[in-house]
Amino acid sequence: MSEVIRLLPDNIANQIAAGEVIQRPASVVKELIENAVDAGSSQIELHIKDAGKTSIQIIDDGKGMSEMDARMSFERHATSKISSAADLFSLSTKGFRGEALASIAAIAHVDMETVEAGEQIGTKIEIAGSKIESQEPCSRTKGTSICVKNLFFNVPARRNFLKSDNVETKHIVEEFNRIALTHPEVGFTFSHNGSIIHNLEIAGLRKRIVDLFGRNFNNKLVPIEEETDIVKVKGFIVKPEFARKTRGEQYFFVNDRFFKDNYFNHAVVSGYDNLLAQKHHPSYFIYLEVPSTTLDVNVHPTKTEVKFEDGRSIYSIIRSTVKLALGKYNIAPSLDFEHESQFDLSLEKQKEPIKQPEIQVDPTYNPFKTESSSSPSMGSSNFGSTTTKSALSSGFKSASTNSLKPNKEEWEDFYKITEEAEEEIKSSETEIGFEDPLKSSSNKIQLHSNLLLIQVKSGAMLVHINRANERILYDELMEHFMLSPISEQQLMFPYEYTLQSTQKLEWENNTSTLKRLGFTWDWQGNVLVLSSIPSMLEVEYVTQCLDGIVDKITHEDLDKGELVHELILSLSAAATKTKNKPLSEEEMNYLIDRLFQSEQHQYSPSGKKILNTITIEELNNFLS
Repeated sequence: MSEVIRLLPDNIANQIAAGEVIQRPASVVKELIENAVDAGSSQIELHIKDAGKTSIQIIDDGKGMSEMDARMSFERHATSKISSAADLFSLSTKGFRGEALASIAAIAHVDMETVEAGEQIGTKIEIAGSKIESQEPCSRTKGTSICVKNLFFNVPARRNFLKSDNVETKHIVEEFNRIALTHPEVGFTFSHNGSIIHNLEIAGLRKRIVDLFGRNFNNKLVPIEEETDIVKVKGFIVKPEFARKTRGEQYFFVNDRFFKDNYFNHAVVSGYDNLLAQKHHPSYFIYLEVPSTTLDVNVHPTKTEVKFEDGRSIYSIIRSTVKLALGKYNIAPSLDFEHESQFDLSLEKQKEPIKQPEIQVDPTYNPFKTESSSSPSMGSSNFGSTTTKSALSSGFKSASTNSLKPNKEEWEDFYKITEEAEEEIKSSETEIGFEDPLKSSSNKIQLHSNLLLIQVKSGAMLVHINRANERILYDELMEHFMLSPISEQQLMFPYEYTLQSTQKLEWENNTSTLKRLGFTWDWQGNVLVLSSIPSMLEVEYVTQCLDGIVDKITHEDLDKGELVHELILSLSAAATKTKNKPLSEEEMNYLIDRLFQSEQHQYSPSGKKILNTITIEELNNFLS
């Protein structure tokens, strides 16, 4: 019988290993920067071209490698991180399997230069597809430089599966952020196609977060800290009012290693209690420190999933730590049972200047006077009309010591005069327009400024005015956008909006689409200076619109059609904000006519219900 099982050649085995470790250019960035950190570097540079598809270069000032180590580093399972199986359970470094460089060299052209500390001459190695092309001495400063070119050149099927440059760049930025957040004691430089995205100096954790995500993040952060025998927790959470509908900056680290965990994410959300709006997600930067013997990081090829020995207890600690931090910094509401509410002032009263109380004395007052005359206090009353005032002043006898009991005729006159006063008040109200809307000729009533109640044959229809306007505008913009750019309005004063470096990159990547939406701008560093905005957008809602647009282009992987939908959705939502404006009957009719011209008149573009019909039977049930 012939043997059918045989050993694979090294180059094929390396390509198979590369499929597990190197999935895209971001995987190369992750592995090489982690090696640079493990080498004790204080400054690391990352330079990429064409989203890493053309080249990825990492330059560090670490301890470097000898000639033999440089050659051995490209062999499979060759590592300086572990020497026995026991070391797997006490890891203090990033990489440890010895597969990264071998896997990268199997699917790309790699040039490496490395020099040990104190040496003048180092080693330069060139490898293509696992084959060493050349090895020779070189001269450079201490540290290592690795340049990876033509990624997946010999695996065309995998290269074809790569996404667009925008998407691949997002993944690289995310990997860079994870490592930069883990090591604020290391300075980083990151450039793409020659343009600097980040230039991070050595700093504390809070400043590193602000440097990565923008200076406006500084006021959003709430520090957290807790230390127990099981776990040490530190980091920052973001105030609940800045939570977003998309999962933005959510980072967990354990022993300086990034990981993902839905279980612990639930612990953070639970710590916020009811402070988060519905379907909103908080941002956080949480660092855990546990004994290495209670942690298993070798459960996933990319090491983003870890196992904890006592995850249930850590869940409770994270939840209580978040809740404690929100309460400590007066973010969470609290009850004070000893507080006396009678001394509270309204917001309007708080703004008024304090006035000294005045004592008013009536010099004509005579307690022994027995004649029934209109008293000054009654005469100064603002209640009702002149007739009402005279009725109140003449309806009673003066309460003198001799006559304390009014007669029957006086009581009857009082009620008669009071009824006449009420009729007069009603007639005056009718004259100024206080009429029952149900008695008007219109069958539409505006409720609480943003709801429209319409009488229909089957009962009543309730329409959400804001969502109806959003649907109408969205349909108009989508139809118009396909034919020509949306009209713009020039701003009298430029409008400034600060972006993070990564957000600026994404904005520039979508320049043509954003200009068709009606935006024109210049740059002042990372500040977007708008000179015009879409014509239907009011200036007071520009920030809300830009928040939605930036969120879509930064945190979601969308094709061009989906992106246009999301951007116009953000624009229409901001442009149709209600201002408690009462609608005329003509405006109500126009709104309903335009709404029912839409094929999707039941739901807003964001999927919320616009209208609902209440039957006569359901209305009657309310009173049963």
